[in-house]
Amino acid sequence: MKKQCAPVIVTPDPRLRQVSTKVTEIDDEVKDIIEQMIRASLDWEKEHEFELSAALAAPQLGFNRRIIVVREDMNEKSNNNFIALINPVVIKTEGRILRDYEGCLSVPTIYGKVPRPAKARIKAQLTDGTEVKLKTEGFLTRTILHEIDHLDGILFIDHIRDKKDAFYKLDNKGDLVPVDYEKEIKNNKNLWPDD
Repeated sequence: MKKQCAPVIVTPDPRLRQVSTKVTEIDDEVKDIIEQMIRASLDWEKEHEFELSAALAAPQLGFNRRIIVVREDMNEKSNNNFIALINPVVIKTEGRILRDYEGCLSVPTIYGKVPRPAKARIKAQLTDGTEVKLKTEGFLTRTILHEIDHLDGILFIDHIRDKKDAFYKLDNKGDLVPVDYEKEIKNNKNLWPDD
């Protein structure tokens, strides 16, 4: 029987705002968390016709650990393979700052045009303990930086909080449409519970 997987937690859950702790040993518990993260990503995706689960961070399942999983091929929804990055660190970012759409399993229905660097260098461990250094660009950079933010209690909406024209939602055809900032974003207690 398949073990029950932890549900994706959503705003305003305070666990999303905690800084995650470093993984000191890649043991069975860590590997189980990674399996749950991958299953939760794929389960979520099955319920969201127009969306792709590109990545997930451990805090999104309520695990306060520095672990992210990233889909191997973000252009192919039928490819269900993910790579786990443990204790990922941004060594450096470079290139132009680009604004592009981001969504988040933990911030339901809201999307945003978020500024992020075009390229990054990332250091992390794989599940076998091997240390890797990655050079990323484009959407992969955006995805990994978004997930590392989660490990520090930061959500994508924090980068665009005061940008009235940066928030969107999906319509029933799967297209992104602007939202009314004053009505839906500015004083939304699900997004900004501490205000």
